[in-house]
Amino acid sequence: MAFPAAFIDELLVRNPIEDVVGQYVELKRKGGRLFGLCPFHGEKTPSFSVSPDAQLYYCFGCHKGGGVVNFIMEQEGLSYPDAVRFLARRAGMEVPEDEAYASQYKLQERLWALSKDAARWFRSQLFGSMGSRAQNYIVSRQLSVKIVESFGLGYAPPGWSGLTDAMRDKGYSKEELVSAGLAIRSDKGKGTVYDRFRDRLMFPIIDVRGNVIGFGGRVFDNSTPKYLNSPETIIFNKRKNLFAMNLAKKSKLDYIILTEGYMDAISLHQFGFDCAVASLGTSLTDEHANLLSKYTQKVVLTYDADDAGQNATRRAVPMLEKAGLQVRILRMEGAKDPDEYLKKYGADRFRLLLERSENHAEYRLQSLRQKYDLTADDQRVSFLSEAAQMVSELPSAIEREVYGARAAEAAGITPQAMKVEVDKAYRRRQSREKRAQERTALSPAQRQQPQERSIRYTNIRSAMAEEGLLRLVLRDSSLLDRTDDLRAEQFSSPLLGRAFDLLRIRYRTGLQVSLAALGEDFTREELAHLTQISQKKNELVSEDAFRDYMKIIREESAKAGIQSEQDLLALRDRLKQTKGYGG
Repeated sequence: MAFPAAFIDELLVRNPIEDVVGQYVELKRKGGRLFGLCPFHGEKTPSFSVSPDAQLYYCFGCHKGGGVVNFIMEQEGLSYPDAVRFLARRAGMEVPEDEAYASQYKLQERLWALSKDAARWFRSQLFGSMGSRAQNYIVSRQLSVKIVESFGLGYAPPGWSGLTDAMRDKGYSKEELVSAGLAIRSDKGKGTVYDRFRDRLMFPIIDVRGNVIGFGGRVFDNSTPKYLNSPETIIFNKRKNLFAMNLAKKSKLDYIILTEGYMDAISLHQFGFDCAVASLGTSLTDEHANLLSKYTQKVVLTYDADDAGQNATRRAVPMLEKAGLQVRILRMEGAKDPDEYLKKYGADRFRLLLERSENHAEYRLQSLRQKYDLTADDQRVSFLSEAAQMVSELPSAIEREVYGARAAEAAGITPQAMKVEVDKAYRRRQSREKRAQERTALSPAQRQQPQERSIRYTNIRSAMAEEGLLRLVLRDSSLLDRTDDLRAEQFSSPLLGRAFDLLRIRYRTGLQVSLAALGEDFTREELAHLTQISQKKNELVSEDAFRDYMKIIREESAKAGIQSEQDLLALRDRLKQTKGYGG
């Protein structure tokens, strides 16, 4: 283990989950648990629970769960060892470092320091003798001195080794420069490296904790690539970070503006919209949506007006809504992007645009209108059919009536006729969903399957007994004294067998029998599922239930090993010798 088990136990004692979570979530007690609004997805009714006794949290809405270390991992976007260090600092504890983890963390710290020094060097070059081209470009883009300072803009000169030489003089190695994505290995000479960024305006990428983790570099002419971003490194993951999020998270505005490019985000900040962010040369991801949901409930999409931008908008809307965010879409006329619009029309006009921004239903309906020629009867029919289907998916009757009427007006038919079609589509959809729910409800096996699709049960009868056994030993660890003849291999679910084995090892070595202490041994999805199991039933500790669960696990394991008639006879003999068999 990277951290001694006894240290983790002490860490959990010194960081009660209700105290730690209470710093992020307003919790109210209901019986033995505390409830609040989930910090990981948007919701109006509290479904996020904290169990002080078990030292676990679980959200019945998004199904995330685990111990206090896992909570900090999710909330702060940290790795397991970094979350442990975070909590250790909180409790004033010294961290006994494992050599492998220590070297990994030291490398991260080293690369953070290197990236920060590189940002300072790029900044010095901007104001140096070679920086005139970059300065002229900044003036042409009408960026103020204040905004250049806020974003730490810099310049990478055209030479092949300017940054490399400067950082080597500071004591950084070639390997560290390559690991940070700042240098590239040369094919020509062994051990030779050269600067990745040359003759580009440099944008430091800073994470929400204030660490410089990467860079974006923009050319000054029409050469390609227009933007060059840092590669993925151990400190930079473009799927999990957003440009300017470190600044936008401090905004007092109650929304975040999502743009396509660095310059759009920077321009918005300069004009007073300090809540703008941009993705890092990649399409919006679920991780981006979850990051946004930690800091706001509303997102305004301001992607470019071209086909690529509109396609990106259509992909982004369901992703953001899945994260519980309210989505509005801003349409700009007379400009291709926010940067151009702000320079042509100013902040006040842009603010009016924001106030009139469309919700996703308006946007989808408008996009649908543009697909069809509504002067042609056959295309009007196609438009109305597709519009009825789209409107039928809206959750409230009022929304369906309003947007149905708008579609009717666009196609030149009465709102009453459109309402008939929307109601038909709505009933068909409801009927399909009801049949799907009934099929699921009628299938006990399906009903008992884990929420997480990557975790599946192959033997429902055994898995239910395995879940029950885990719940019992978590409530009364002394039951583990009577499980010596039960092996993890006999569990039909490898996940449940592994959890059982680890809990038993902790019991035998005098440690806490707690899921919260196993955060390092399982993925977040696995620990969330185990947490859900522990809270599934509030069953009393029962000797009969304990014996039944053990018996079922053995029986199903034995059946799984049957491959011949001899195996079947051997199973019969074993079962006859089992206490209580046949009763």
